[in-house]
Amino acid sequence: MDNKYRLELAGISKELLLILEFLKRDEYAPLIEPQLLINVDWNLFINLVNHHRLYPLLYRKLKLVKKGLIPKFVIEYIEQKYKQNTFQMLLLSAEMEQISKLFNQGEIRSLFLKGPILAQELYGDVSLRTSSDLDILIPINKLENAERLLENLGYEKDDYIQTVLNDWKWRHHHVTYIHPEKRLKLEIHWRLNPGPSKEPSFEQLWERKTRSSLISYPVYLLGKEDLFLLLVSHGARHGWSRLRWLLDISQLLNQKLDWPKVGKLLRTYHFQNEGGQSVILASELLGSKISENMTSLLLGEKQSQLAQQATFYFKQMVNLHTNPVPNEIAVYHKRYLFSLMSVQRKIVFIVNFFHPYPEDAHTLPLPKQFHFLYFPLRPLLWAWRKMRQQALS
Repeated sequence: MDNKYRLELAGISKELLLILEFLKRDEYAPLIEPQLLINVDWNLFINLVNHHRLYPLLYRKLKLVKKGLIPKFVIEYIEQKYKQNTFQMLLLSAEMEQISKLFNQGEIRSLFLKGPILAQELYGDVSLRTSSDLDILIPINKLENAERLLENLGYEKDDYIQTVLNDWKWRHHHVTYIHPEKRLKLEIHWRLNPGPSKEPSFEQLWERKTRSSLISYPVYLLGKEDLFLLLVSHGARHGWSRLRWLLDISQLLNQKLDWPKVGKLLRTYHFQNEGGQSVILASELLGSKISENMTSLLLGEKQSQLAQQATFYFKQMVNLHTNPVPNEIAVYHKRYLFSLMSVQRKIVFIVNFFHPYPEDAHTLPLPKQFHFLYFPLRPLLWAWRKMRQQALS
């Protein structure tokens, strides 16, 4: 069907629009009009390619552009990044196999969420997507076993989650391990997303898993419909601030999915807004086709508004992973996240506010047997911290 959604892209740099033009063109078709390459800030172009982690796919396309239209240093730099990434993905592939064998021997079922396995699944080539780590989902009751096995392998725990009343089990969703010698990072997940949110159980995801064709040893990943749920919830939560996440959605839209099943998953776990937003963004920015089967995901004006809101993250290089996040961006992102939520999720979010946070224990330390008192004290402790912040400012 014809795409009927239109995004206002004013304020987005010419360089990022040029990158989007490259991405939406077929690899074997004439790639780009020469006039689009006039007066380009090529240093900004490189910085944007880096920020959005797009150099693997762009490298192949830039090679097809007529010589002389793109400065040599741009081609050489992106080629270097492409080669470095290919080497990194091969290292991660080898580590993925080792971890999978280790967990299997330790009777820990594992689902690899991203990394080389995702590159192979979506792009058919591990060199065409970037990844800095391995994300592995395991049952929550196997976390201690996994930590012991990883420590024996030389990994060191990097995330020391602060918690009160065991809120880590649902407020957080992963813990990080670093191998200092290999310089590799693992994220061990027990949830797909941080809470409070509803999502499939590990057992449900395991029943619907698929086996990767990347290596001969059995390595598993999410079924395609569950993968769509993960990718849209993750990308939307970060404002699609790296276009690589939206490119993943575009690649997945080109594959055979059971779209009625996808719609049911989005409704069951209240991610309809994110699902529709991602399809609109992929269509408008990357030229993805919206098929008749996908129209059930597009529910109306709300999703179109959310897609437009996401363009805020394309007007600058927003990095939500590095603190401190500039105040203007932090305030916008907080409002954006709330607007993403369905009515049900907003209610759960508000109720969750009254559950004690680790900050409450810092404000008023109490013996563990009295931690239940943080429930009635929570509003007072929150107000006290706000008053102190205002006084200091």
